[in-house]
Amino acid sequence: DNENQIGINLSEVAFVNWSAGGDNAVSILGEAKFRRDYKFRYLNWENHANMRYGVNIQEGREPRKTEDYIRFSSTFSYRNDTISNWYYSVKANFNTQFTNGYKYPDRDSPISGFMAPGYFFLGAGTSYIPEGKKFNLYLSPLTQRATFVLNKELANEGAFGVDPAIKDINGNIITEGKKVNMALGILVTNSWDTQLAENIELKHIIGLYTDYLHDFGNIDVDWQLSVEMIVNQYVKATLGTQIIYDDD
Repeated sequence: DNENQIGINLSEVAFVNWSAGGDNAVSILGEAKFRRDYKFRYLNWENHANMRYGVNIQEGREPRKTEDYIRFSSTFSYRNDTISNWYYSVKANFNTQFTNGYKYPDRDSPISGFMAPGYFFLGAGTSYIPEGKKFNLYLSPLTQRATFVLNKELANEGAFGVDPAIKDINGNIITEGKKVNMALGILVTNSWDTQLAENIELKHIIGLYTDYLHDFGNIDVDWQLSVEMIVNQYVKATLGTQIIYDDD
């Protein structure tokens, strides 16, 4: 099962002698989705890649980023027979972003960037993949997570959970901050697509992770929920939310 989606959304607001007031603005959002799923008698291999980048340009203000992420995932699963919906699975995930992020209007001190953070998950567990349904539940009691912060300034601050720089009493750096933080924990992911109506589809993806060694039970959450409505072969509307919580 293969899927390729590439789209560009462009919106413009223009005011000419408009008594209610307002600023002219242009918003651009680019999105790419690719999926390669292979299923044989005992094997199931799912590969997904999602990328989004958006910019808002408003009159009298420098451009601001509105969306930015890169996500790759690959899950290889094996089952003992063709009757069972339970598989032994190995899963790899990689997440990061394209460009620096800022706490606007400050543009001098980035709060994030490419591979700052970058997350790589690798683990083994079991998956429940029922036949003929767009549903996948993955449970891993043993998943290693590597957090990368390749920006030196952010690493020295201890951003995203890496060890910060060691400084003397005058604030001079004795030892640079670590750029990688390794963790071992439990990962649970679930994806589900279902038809709400003939031309309306609900898509849900969630990932839950907790570290064994650092504050066990404090769960990191990444949840995306979207509703896609197909008007015709040329027009599609999408409503979506994304919730991300990471205590670090």
